[in-house]
Parts: sequence; structure tokens; C-alpha cells
Amino acid sequence: MTEVSHERGELTARGKSGLGLVETHYVELFQEGLELESGVRFGPITVAYETYGELSPRRDNVILVCHALSGGAHAAGWLPGQKKPGWWDIMIGPGKAFDTNKYFVICSNVLGSCYGTTGPSSLDPKTGKPYGLTFPVVTIRDMVNVQARLLDYLGIARVLCVTGGSMGGMQALQWAVAYPERVRSVVAIATTWRHSAQQIAFNEVARQAIMADPAWNRGDYYGTEGPRMGLAVARMIGHITYLSDVSMERKFGRRLRNRERYGFDFTSIDFEVESYLRYQGQSFVERFDANSLLYLTKALDYFDVTQGTGALTDAFAGSKSLFLFITFSSDWLYPPQQLKEVAQAVRRAGGDATYCEINSDYGHDAFLLEHAAQAPLIASFLQRASEHQFEGDSGEGI
Repeated sequence: MTEVSHERGELTARGKSGLGLVETHYVELFQEGLELESGVRFGPITVAYETYGELSPRRDNVILVCHALSGGAHAAGWLPGQKKPGWWDIMIGPGKAFDTNKYFVICSNVLGSCYGTTGPSSLDPKTGKPYGLTFPVVTIRDMVNVQARLLDYLGIARVLCVTGGSMGGMQALQWAVAYPERVRSVVAIATTWRHSAQQIAFNEVARQAIMADPAWNRGDYYGTEGPRMGLAVARMIGHITYLSDVSMERKFGRRLRNRERYGFDFTSIDFEVESYLRYQGQSFVERFDANSLLYLTKALDYFDVTQGTGALTDAFAGSKSLFLFITFSSDWLYPPQQLKEVAQAVRRAGGDATYCEINSDYGHDAFLLEHAAQAPLIASFLQRASEHQFEGDSGEGI
């Protein structure tokens, strides 16, 4: 059982056996509105977040975990009534890579999502109805600005580390360039500094699948079943990019699904891989909002860590953080070369970057599965970051 209290300035969390039960917390920020990258002022914004571990007296052991596209604030431990722990429970907890015996871990749901933080499915206080497409387009930078305000609310000036995989890795990189004075180290995993044409293309096909579903109704589908078929197809497309050819061949091959011969029609499920994709699509429909997928994939496509600087090296010129970049050999959604370019740019800018490519057949999903390979790298890096003399450190800690 984990007990958590959240008086401003008094953050504690204690668990007797692992993380046990955890609690999602909510806070309303930006009463005055947040100036979004699009130029729109938007607010107030409700933020869902969870914390694990205990904040040190010097407040110098904070790790901010950023989630991927379909993730949320529930990164570890168990919520009452749920059958699975948080999405990165295998990496967060006592004795794990992000050791809650040492570190105070925070994870918040991003702006535009559908897991507690304000997004298109949230109620517009002006109308009492879901925002739908009246919700403004948001960016990775906007998400990070919301996270920064959350840390302000919690009384945390700097963090020991910002980390995440995939979209979470983009947020970690954005933290390094937008708030260099607040970030001691960064662990970016299976991610990129900007989307290629191919990566944008996959997201556009997913968006078109949703918008082509008549039930989408231009985003005004709340109170109905909504674009279930379109969202399912979008998720199926995504899942293909998360796997690798080797992992799909090993897991499915050309095995038939409960039959000895082809069905010779378009209603039967012939292959195991077809069954898998349909299951992933249908299960996603039950837990995710179609409009949120539109907004978050657009944020991914807009992301470019060099925006405003022009060159990748220039983007990291002001950063004093330590960097750990982890990629996976079979990840063809975010190929290793893209993050290797970031590591090289950090070094050219005079920074400290460690780059590790892990051999894995799991494809992009490896960042959620290859915990045994990642854990020692991360644990060692965090220890080094804890001992790193960060510019601006004082006797009062961070």
C-alpha cells in the first residue's frame, strides 16, 4: 500500500511492498490561460499526475517521466480495480531502473490526451460540452510548458532527470532546449528530434482513417459510439510500425487462425496476424479518444527541436545537461540514426552525450520490453547524474 500526501511543498510517498496501490492526482493550472505555440491563449488546464517515491529534503532527486502517444500519468504501481500496473511499472519502483528508494518520480498526462489532462474530450467550461475540434492544436512544446508549470506548483525548481520513450523522448529533448537551467540530465529512448516524411505519412494515414469514418462527424461524436472503425484502423496502422519484420515473423508467420485452409472470402480471419491487429484495434477503441489521437499525432508531426535555432547543434548549445540516448537496432519507426544525430550534435555543442544502440528484434516496442538491457544503463547514468556538478548548483541543493 502506498500512501501519498500532496500539501504544497510537502510531497511524500511510502510503500512497504513495491509501489502497491497508487493514486492519480489532479490540479487546475493556467487560470489566466497558457499562450500556445499556435498563438492561441487557452485555459484553465486540468493536469492529471502521479508520484512515486519520496522527495529528498534538498529536492534534488526528482525524475520527470514523459509518456508516449497512448500512455498517461499512470506509469507505475496499481490503481484500485485495474488488472494491470502502470505502463512502465517494470522500470519504476524499488530497486528498478528508476529506483523509488532513491528517486522521486513524477509522471503527468500530456495536454490534449484523454486520461485526465484537458483535451478534446474534456468539457468546455463556456459551453458545458466537450471541446471536440474547438480544442486548439497543441505541440510538444506546449505539453512541456504545462509540465513546467506543474513542477512550479509542486515547488520543484529543477529535476535530476527528464526521461521518456517515443513521444516521451521528444518531450525530454524539448525540456533540454527549452528549460536547460532546470534539467540536470536527460534519458531519451527510441525517439527522434523531428519527424521524417515517412513518419508524417503514417500519422496522416491514421488521421484520415478516423476522419473518413462517418461516425466521426467532424469531431462532434460525443454521446454516440463515435468513429470506432476508423480509430481501430488507425491503431492497426500504428501497431504495424511498432513491431519489426523479424518479431512479426516469429510471432505470427503465415500461421492460419483456427483453420486448415483459406476462407476464400473477406469476412473470415485467415491469418493469426490479422486476428492480432483486429484485437489491438478493437481494444484501443475502448480506452482512447479518437480526437485525442488526431491532436497528438499532429503534435508529433509538428515537433522539431531545432525550431527557432536552425541547426541541431545550435539547439543544444545552451544545455549543460548530461544525455543518455538509447535506441534499438530493429526500430524502423524511429531508426537509431535519428537519435545518433542528436548525440553527435550535443557533442559538437560541447555537451556530454552517451549513445547506446541495443540489439533487439522487438522493433519500436523494445523500449517497453527490453527492460533488462536498459535498466543497468539507466541506473548507472542516474548515479553519474546525481554526482554531476550542474551549473548553478549551490549549497541549498536544486
